[in-house]
Amino acid sequence: MPDRGSDKRRPSLVQTIRSDQPSSVATSLHPAAMLINPVFVESSVVLAVLLCVHMVVWNQHSWCSIALFIQAFYVQHKWDRLLRAGGAVFQFRPAANSGIVPGSMVMPLLGLVLKEKCSASGNVYFERFFMVVTITGMLLALFLSLIALGITRPVPTNTCVIAGMASSAILYTTKQTLTVSEVIEVLEVLLIFVYLSLIVLYLLPRCFTPGEALLVVGGISFIVNQLIKRSLNLAEVKGDPVNYFLPVIVVGSLLLGVFFALLFCFMESETWVSSLFFHMMTAVLGLGILMPWLSLFIGRHPIMWLLDFITLNDRRLCLLGYWVFLAVVATCVVLHQNYQRQSGSKKHQASTVVRKYFHLIVVATYVPGLIYDRQLLHVASVGCLAIFLFLEYVRYFRIRPLGQLLRQLLTLFLDERDSGPLILTHVYLLIGMSLPIWLFPGPCAPKGILPGAGGLVPYAGVLAVGVGDTVASVFGSTMGEIRWPGTKKTMEGTATSVFAQIIAVAVFLIFDGSINLNSTYSWIVGSITLVAMLEAYTSQIDNLLLPLYLFILLLL
Repeated sequence: MPDRGSDKRRPSLVQTIRSDQPSSVATSLHPAAMLINPVFVESSVVLAVLLCVHMVVWNQHSWCSIALFIQAFYVQHKWDRLLRAGGAVFQFRPAANSGIVPGSMVMPLLGLVLKEKCSASGNVYFERFFMVVTITGMLLALFLSLIALGITRPVPTNTCVIAGMASSAILYTTKQTLTVSEVIEVLEVLLIFVYLSLIVLYLLPRCFTPGEALLVVGGISFIVNQLIKRSLNLAEVKGDPVNYFLPVIVVGSLLLGVFFALLFCFMESETWVSSLFFHMMTAVLGLGILMPWLSLFIGRHPIMWLLDFITLNDRRLCLLGYWVFLAVVATCVVLHQNYQRQSGSKKHQASTVVRKYFHLIVVATYVPGLIYDRQLLHVASVGCLAIFLFLEYVRYFRIRPLGQLLRQLLTLFLDERDSGPLILTHVYLLIGMSLPIWLFPGPCAPKGILPGAGGLVPYAGVLAVGVGDTVASVFGSTMGEIRWPGTKKTMEGTATSVFAQIIAVAVFLIFDGSINLNSTYSWIVGSITLVAMLEAYTSQIDNLLLPLYLFILLLL
């Protein structure tokens, strides 16, 4: 059976059948499948999510999001044509569409639903903050659309008119709803996004689609701006110290990557001298810049605070020991699979089932943390992100002594999504599972708990990626027979994915007493089904996209 876990999209029905499939399978599929464009179905699912948000949040920003969707849909058609013709300025990830529609809508929809929650709880500060997030996401998407239209030849008149109308509506709403200082903040994020996009897309070709670049670089740009803003206004710094670890780690990792990427353009990175310099500069950045920077936010030395934090009670020590055990298990899986390859096995790439072992390990990691100690899970996931990024830099730059070894070990687990110089699928898996925890609106939730379907918000990553995507890939690749029209994903895999997530929700209800669904079962099942359909038809990185859309739906 075909590998259902693969996200590679192919233009014709015949090409969706792998060469090792019997011809009877190809003839059993209806020719009408050739007429269905997966991009249209993907956009339809995103539109359904947008309409769900619009029904709950009925204001000028929700109307602007609809206008943004319409122009993004037209721009995606033009950008897909550019990618097929090889006319794009940068080299984007091959075997995937541009992803403008799903990528453009994430940040505005997140801002809308979080703003509504903060408005309902009476938190004016965060209500204004998420209004800025909404407008920022819209303007970043408009800027990306402007780039696409500017390099399209001939210039698409109708698409330009639609994009101009959407831009006018969004800019007018911005003028009416944001203060001058908030408009300046939005423009700062846009400026950071422009320069950061040029650097990232130039240094890392074929690592992103345009939609993924918008989502990743846009999020990083917003974090950088917020960190700089709060560093300049320390008197206004407030909130849980846990929340400051993520922005400092993201900015520090970004500085480290950009610095060494530019430096190693002029010097060899595989020598012992370069290795020594790399580790020394990493230590200088961490101990000399990031630690003092973080201490300004939390009011004490970060290492001492961290020691007190993790030793607060015996439960935290037990969780840490359990997570260390799972990390050892994951390492053993990698070593065992590489040993099989070196011992003469004919398999030179890990199968879908083997890759999903890591999804199961991550589920076993996150569920106990979500049930027993979410703050510890928040800090641990940020620390794990820092370790993943550091090891990826070591692998990418071939830093001795581990650089070449990491390249050999991880090559076995590559798929077509890792077509660029970076290996990001494991990083995306970690981020996708962690984003609902990092974004969980504690200040905007009554007593820290969201009622109804909102109680499942922290579990969005576990449901969408850990359970849904894993079960869909395993069952689709082993037992799937009927494909969704226009894709290589199977209906059996999608149906099993929905069923498995419903069972997971029932299990969470049993073990997590803080969840009270309040008879919102039909909404939960509908949300899970919508996200499962998005997984079946999207060619974007599902580890990153699916948790965010399920997060949005569960917050409504």
